[in-house]
Amino acid sequence: MRPFLFLIALPLLAETSYSDRVNLVRNTPGFVALWDFVKRTPDGRFAAHQAPGETHDLSLDAVNYVRDYWKEGQAAADADFPLLNRGPFGRAVRFLDEQDPTFRPLLLVPRKRLHNSGIDVKGPGGSVSMAIWVRRESGGHALGGIWHEGTDLSDRSKQAARVETGKRQYAIFAGLAANPGASAVHVSENGNRSFSDRFARNLATTPEVLPNAWALAAFAFDNEANTITAYLDGKATDFWIDEPEKHPFFQWPAKGWLQAELRQTPGLEPGEDPAYPADQLYRPPETEVLSKTRLNETSDLLVYPFTKVRVTRDAAGKVIRRELAALRVNPFWFPHDLYNPQTIGDGGPFTIGRVIHSSRSVGFTGFIGGVAVFNRALTKAQMERLATINTLIPAP
Repeated sequence: MRPFLFLIALPLLAETSYSDRVNLVRNTPGFVALWDFVKRTPDGRFAAHQAPGETHDLSLDAVNYVRDYWKEGQAAADADFPLLNRGPFGRAVRFLDEQDPTFRPLLLVPRKRLHNSGIDVKGPGGSVSMAIWVRRESGGHALGGIWHEGTDLSDRSKQAARVETGKRQYAIFAGLAANPGASAVHVSENGNRSFSDRFARNLATTPEVLPNAWALAAFAFDNEANTITAYLDGKATDFWIDEPEKHPFFQWPAKGWLQAELRQTPGLEPGEDPAYPADQLYRPPETEVLSKTRLNETSDLLVYPFTKVRVTRDAAGKVIRRELAALRVNPFWFPHDLYNPQTIGDGGPFTIGRVIHSSRSVGFTGFIGGVAVFNRALTKAQMERLATINTLIPAP
C-alpha cells in the first residue's frame, strides 16, 4: 500500500471560485449529487454535495475490488489515489496504470448506502444525466456510474471466489471498442447482457475523443424520448456507423435489427435465429422517412431517425430485401426503462475510476476532478453550461 498521499504542489482555487462552480452544478435542474474531491467527511473520506432532502450517505470508500471478489491483493486506501491540487473544483484524484494484477483500486458507494437514493435512477419513467470532469491519459473503460459488470465470466480471468452476475444501470466510459478514447454512455434495462451477446451493448458515443486536457464527458438518458445521448464538452455530435454489422461493437445491435427484420416475414427466413430473445430485438422507429436517395434502378437508400436502410425492389416494385446500411449511435435508440433492482442484493454499487468486471484490466488512467448525477435528461444548453466550468480553471 502506498504510505502517503502525493500532493502536486499547485495552488488551490480561490474559495469564491470554488463556491461558484459548485453552485453552478447544484443549481442545475435535477441535481442529485456532486463529488468534487474537495469536500470530506469527518473521517477523511470524499463526501458528496447532495440535493436538499437527500439523507443517504453517498461518501466514497476506497476499495480494491480484486480483493473483495477474488480474495487476492492488498486492501485499498485513499493514499492509493494521488491528489492533484488543481482541476475544475480545485482538486482531482488520479487513477494509475497499476502493474500488480491483483490491485485494482476504485472509489465506491456501496449498494446498501445508495439503494433507493437519488442516484439510484431506475425503473419506469426514470431519466438520468451524468457528468464527469476528466483528464484522460489512457484506456477506454469505465469512468464512473452504477455498472457492476459481474464476476461470472471465468474465461476472462481466473474463477472469482465471489461470483455475481451483472448489475448494470448507467455509466460513462472512455469509448471502449465503440470508439476508443471517446465520451460514451452505457445503459442497461436488465442489468446483464444485450442483443444475444454476453456483454451489455446499448451504448451511445461521441465521434470525438477525449483530449489530453480537462474535458467534460457527459450523457443524458431521456426515458420519454427513448434516447441516450453522449456529450463531450457540452457538444452532442451526431454520429452514424456505416456497415455496422462489421463494427467490433455495433455489430450487436445490427444483429438485433436483422433478427427483428427477418421476423416480420412469416416462416423461417435464411439467417433467422428462432432462439434469438424477443426482448433483445432492435427495432428503432422506421415510419418517418427523412430522406430518400436512388442508388440504382432497383435500390433506394431510406434515411430514418436512427437507421439508414437499403431497400431493393423487384421489377413489379415489390420490396424483396431491406438491409441495414448505417446505424445512428449518437443519439442511440433505447426503448426501455433502466434496470430496476428491487433489493440491495440485486443492485450494484456506484463506482468512480473503474467498475467491477471479470477481466480485471487496468482500464482508464488519468485524473477525475468531479462527478455529478442528475435525475432528469439535461438539455443541450444545460450541458454547455456545465462544460464552462473547465474554461474557468486558472492557469498554473
